[in-house]
Amino acid sequence: MAKPVVAIVGRPNVGKSTLFNKLIGSRLSIVDDTPGVTRDRIYGDCEWLNHHFLLVDTGGIEPDTSDIILSQMRSQAEIAINTADVIILVTDIKSGVVASDYEVASMLLKSGKPVVLCVNKCDKVGQTDPDFYEFYNLGIGDPFAVSSVHGHGTGDLLDEVIKLLPESAGEEEEDEEIINVAIIGKPNVGKSSLVNKISGLNRAIVSDIAGTTRDTTDTYVENSFGKFNFIDTAGLRRKSRINNDIEKYSIIRAKMAVERANVCVIMIDATEGFTEQDSKVAGIALEAGKACIIAVNKWDAIEKDGSTMKDFREKLAVDFSFMSFAPVIFISAKTGQRIDKLYEMIVYVHSQNSMRISTGKLNEVLAVATARVQPPTDKGKRLKIYYMTQASTRPPTFVFFVNKSDLFHFSYQRYLENQIREIFGLEGTPVRFIVRERGDGKK
Repeated sequence: MAKPVVAIVGRPNVGKSTLFNKLIGSRLSIVDDTPGVTRDRIYGDCEWLNHHFLLVDTGGIEPDTSDIILSQMRSQAEIAINTADVIILVTDIKSGVVASDYEVASMLLKSGKPVVLCVNKCDKVGQTDPDFYEFYNLGIGDPFAVSSVHGHGTGDLLDEVIKLLPESAGEEEEDEEIINVAIIGKPNVGKSSLVNKISGLNRAIVSDIAGTTRDTTDTYVENSFGKFNFIDTAGLRRKSRINNDIEKYSIIRAKMAVERANVCVIMIDATEGFTEQDSKVAGIALEAGKACIIAVNKWDAIEKDGSTMKDFREKLAVDFSFMSFAPVIFISAKTGQRIDKLYEMIVYVHSQNSMRISTGKLNEVLAVATARVQPPTDKGKRLKIYYMTQASTRPPTFVFFVNKSDLFHFSYQRYLENQIREIFGLEGTPVRFIVRERGDGKK
């Protein structure tokens, strides 16, 4: 199940990004005293009392000379209403309740979404500012006095948030037989068309206007290949093209879809070829450790000769050199070309991503590989790899126990990865290495 979403909203300069950083425990958001400094929607994993959720910093409202701040607040609140399971409305004790606070509070109340009222910048411990009680006038309920800088009051705030999270969030048991497949790619590459062709229904809206799909939609398919849940995501654009709040939230949804997925189908437009944005989209799936397939769509629209596919494949091998493990398939969502082959490939890469290899077999491969190419040395000290084992799957993660981790150079890790893949396959899945020191001579 996808994690529930908690969105932080509020007018500029009330401390939303500071609160976000405090709650997730790192400085992901840029914090500045200039209103509108947070240019991109930032998200992070948050955990409180064993409850996990995705926290979204909606950022300051971006200055726009053609619009007034109040209308931008309204737009931001509308998106939070549509996206979040719980909303934290941040206000400022120093400036008190202002007109835009009332406007947004009214919208949030009408939405029926759970709202937690945070009165920020209450920096004096044990002292209640007389102006604090003014915030009851917003009609949201008991306000929580918080200092996002010092962390005072954040525990009580999070206690209230988790009370309001959906009860079913993260608790439903998933059918292990169902493969969750995220269809990702830049706008207008045919993601919705593929889902429609797969399902045989016009489930998703399809048009030539980039960015038509603004949320994720699930389509369940059961056939001779197995059980599948296809997640159609909004197209991911370059940041410079993301000029409205709705598309910024779409990126959050797309990243959440990747998190939910077992397999990511990265769609490329054959008529455009590889673009920088394709590599960024693929990077999201790679970072998440998901099984990946590169699907070149609109292949029916390409004029071909005897070497067209071979040439295209060779170019993709260079363009996607950072994920050379991912198989490539040429499809047409319009005609259904090679859709059956895509199903087979999804099942296969999912099995590879879930593969578990015994410690004995791994160390047999390690012994042969290290005998063939000696581990590196530095200043007379040679790397010793005592043994390796697999720690987890999805993606396959291997732990190496060595004498000196700084001797385990990236190039030698890549060599060992290639040896492991040569023997065991692991096609379509990234692998991860963890290096642990055990001390020279220890067993």
